[in-house]
Amino acid sequence: MTSLSFFFVFVPFLSFILLAINLLLSPHLPYQEKNSAFECGFHSFLGQNRTQFSISFFIFALLFLLFDLEILLVYPYVVSAYTNAVYGLIVMLVFFLVLTLGFVFELGKNALKIDSRQMANLQTKTNKKFTFIK
Repeated sequence: MTSLSFFFVFVPFLSFILLAINLLLSPHLPYQEKNSAFECGFHSFLGQNRTQFSISFFIFALLFLLFDLEILLVYPYVVSAYTNAVYGLIVMLVFFLVLTLGFVFELGKNALKIDSRQMANLQTKTNKKFTFIK
């Protein structure tokens, strides 16, 4: 048995054994305080924990993951750029072109614009300033 196959067999077996021991030996005494929502040192107030927020945060997170994975996919080419020659360079340039076109499309659709209450307050304050100047 090779060391790699040993780890594919041993690690899942060990994890299931440890999980079973934890479930058997740990005390299960739930109570109201333990089951209640608790975030950052404060108990959740009525209406505070299920508020809506903008989908733009998800778009930012997805773009971060996309460009983070881009670095991961480019790294093997950079390490072996000498052996990949021109073909590898062309593949990487096409990859960058597709990513750049997607990013420009996102910018063109204003998908990365987040409207916040602070910006709304700032805009109303600047509009009031301009009305007084006129």
